[in-house]
Amino acid sequence: MKVKFAGNDVTLVGKELKVGDSVPDFTLVNNGLVSISLKDTKGVRVFIAVPSIDTKVCDIEVSTFNEKISDLPNIIVYTVSMDLPFAQARWCANKGIKNVIALSDFKDRTFGQNFGVYIKEVGLLARASFVVDSSNKVTFVEYLPDVSLEPNYDVILEAAKAAK
Repeated sequence: MKVKFAGNDVTLVGKELKVGDSVPDFTLVNNGLVSISLKDTKGVRVFIAVPSIDTKVCDIEVSTFNEKISDLPNIIVYTVSMDLPFAQARWCANKGIKNVIALSDFKDRTFGQNFGVYIKEVGLLARASFVVDSSNKVTFVEYLPDVSLEPNYDVILEAAKAAK
């Protein structure tokens, strides 16, 4: 699959996920440097992959999800990037992010490859959203064709609200 990064076509590594797929496992690192895998998450989840949390569009995206998810306590939003956990923690603290959990794929890159969002040419993640239900099935997928685009927040959250 190809997407645009800085105006250039880039290659996504890994299998493109589709609605109905079982969620592949992953190992991410939280801001306390603790490894987190699929088994450590539960319920209805939204995973948003972003290139770098501390860039303009990613800043807008995570901040918007942080605001919109505050009224949806039964849905957990995770943002995943290649940023180091220290940078994620600092950015989240500076922005007052309380409702979105930042996780890093810097160490093992399993999320990027297993979710088909790892950009081979630059070593970052493409912008994509995945809604996962409580039985670990993908109920919504969106790979944006250009990483500079924002997702449709309302469509993603409506899909999350519809998931069981």
